[in-house]
Amino acid sequence: QVQLVESGGGLVQPGGSLRLSCAASGFTLDYYPIGWFRQVPGKEREGVSCISSSDGSTYYADSMKGRFTISRDSAKVYLQMNSLKPEDTAVYYCARPSRLCGSDWLSFLEVWGQGTLVTVSS
Repeated sequence: QVQLVESGGGLVQPGGSLRLSCAASGFTLDYYPIGWFRQVPGKEREGVSCISSSDGSTYYADSMKGRFTISRDSAKVYLQMNSLKPEDTAVYYCARPSRLCGSDWLSFLEVWGQGTLVTVSS
């Protein structure tokens, strides 16, 4: 069964950091581009970042640049989140797009996980 599983969410104070991880089962993670998106209940999904499988090139939403860093190794994809703000509070999902990473990657999702909750609050 093709599956993605996120971990690493939690409660963090404003200005703090978290590192999310995404692991795969049922397919070889290394062969695919993988992205992160987030969602607040009642709102649309918001793309965060995407990393290619071939050369590790990355794409970030403008509002995430400079604070969030996506990376990968052969086993997992990571999202390092620094200088967190209360407005970053959301459920974060990793996902596999059917196309290359780019500005529209969120429109072509094949698989996504159950999500991990990130809460930024004092």
